[in-house]
Amino acid sequence: MPTQGLPPFSADPDADRGWALSPLDGRYRAQTHRLANYLSEDAINRLRIYIEVEWLVFISTNDLVDGLPPLSAEDIAYLRSLPADFTDDRRARLAALEAQTRHDVKAVEYLVREHILAHSSDEVEAATPSALDRYAEAVHLLCTSEDINNLSVALGVRGAVEDVWLPAAQGLVRGLSEMAQQLGDAPMLARTHGQSATPTTVGKELGVFVWRLQRALKRIEKAEYLGKFNGATGTYSAHVVALPNVDWLTTSRSFVQGLGLTWNPLTTQIESHDWQSELYSDITRFNRIAHNLATDMWTYISLGYFKQELAAQGSTGSSTMPHKVNPIRFENAESNLELSNGVLDVLVQALSTSRMQRDLSDSSTQRNIGVGLGYSLVAIDNLVRGLAGLTANVSLLAEELDAHWEVVSEAIQQGLRVAELQDAQSSSGVAQDREATLGPYELLKAATRGRTVSQDDMLEVINHADLPDDLAERLRNLTPATYTGLAARLVDLL
Repeated sequence: MPTQGLPPFSADPDADRGWALSPLDGRYRAQTHRLANYLSEDAINRLRIYIEVEWLVFISTNDLVDGLPPLSAEDIAYLRSLPADFTDDRRARLAALEAQTRHDVKAVEYLVREHILAHSSDEVEAATPSALDRYAEAVHLLCTSEDINNLSVALGVRGAVEDVWLPAAQGLVRGLSEMAQQLGDAPMLARTHGQSATPTTVGKELGVFVWRLQRALKRIEKAEYLGKFNGATGTYSAHVVALPNVDWLTTSRSFVQGLGLTWNPLTTQIESHDWQSELYSDITRFNRIAHNLATDMWTYISLGYFKQELAAQGSTGSSTMPHKVNPIRFENAESNLELSNGVLDVLVQALSTSRMQRDLSDSSTQRNIGVGLGYSLVAIDNLVRGLAGLTANVSLLAEELDAHWEVVSEAIQQGLRVAELQDAQSSSGVAQDREATLGPYELLKAATRGRTVSQDDMLEVINHADLPDDLAERLRNLTPATYTGLAARLVDLL
């Protein structure tokens, strides 16, 4: 029922993106549209046609059926023109066939048959008729629909990941790595439990995320994309009855591997989808690390550690507070990574199970693969653009370090402990006016905990300690800004 006083909408499915129900096809279409080349309904249908055609070519080139003449190069080119030139007219015809059959793969089979028969009718008056007319009955020969579907989805997912998602993810990591190296020696106060802690560098903290994301990417880059081609329940039963002299295990392996996929020899009617669960689990792991990056960068911006580049003139950060420059890229990334993982986690769980030899729950589930990858792509794009618009606020970082001299107490404490261990004659390593039972940790705890600590406070502790001259000198020269250890060198490991 429409809101009172407003007429109901009547959305035009062919209208512009403002009518899209999903933001992936509307607001975020610019970031996600390339996924449609691999995982949209039309893309999967095109891949189904491709598999049906390639199976016909395989039958011909491997002489699987005695008496069936081989296809000429021209015949093969004609067959392959169907998926290669998947025109609007062909898409419409396929939709019409599916409306009649109520079966997506059967509609593909009929479309391929029509394509062959159309060629045969054109060849009626030819002096040497094409062998292609003999292949109409060979379309979908010894196939179950899942033989076509599982290979089509595997090729679609592989294309979407390798050609679209991975390059975007790799670009994010490259940009973050460059940023880490540029800021490798920029000192920054660390915060553990939200409290001031041993200083680090901006680059080293970014480098931690680079290292984590790189490890996640390595698993995704090595992903296997499995396929099966073995009939109604995975037993080749009809195959060995119809063509008993064919080595079906070798034939199946050869066909699947010829498509660039890994052959799965043992399945039910469906390929078991375990490779999909593994892949989506790995992508969700990447997403979760990226989510951690987004929330940390948001926090650093809120602390003033980074300045955000001002957007183009006319942009608005708040409808009422004109001074605001909001960290919207990182907030957008955060929410879209959560959406991506929500979809992908469902895929991981749902695709791991199939009732006995077959149920169709996986069919509907797999239609959302592009949705899961799409939200991740939107998030990655926002992270890339958000990071590109940041500049480290070096002056504020320096001011904050200078206000937290308590962080060097760790170094003084450890220096005292080492001095004690190296001097067997000393029981405490501190001047005689200290209690003999007051150890280095307790000494620094008493000097710093719950207090505002200055450089002079730290110098007093050092000067009253019984320390070797070289150690005492190192500690006196230490500042929060220089107390970063090997942080800058660690960035080089990237």
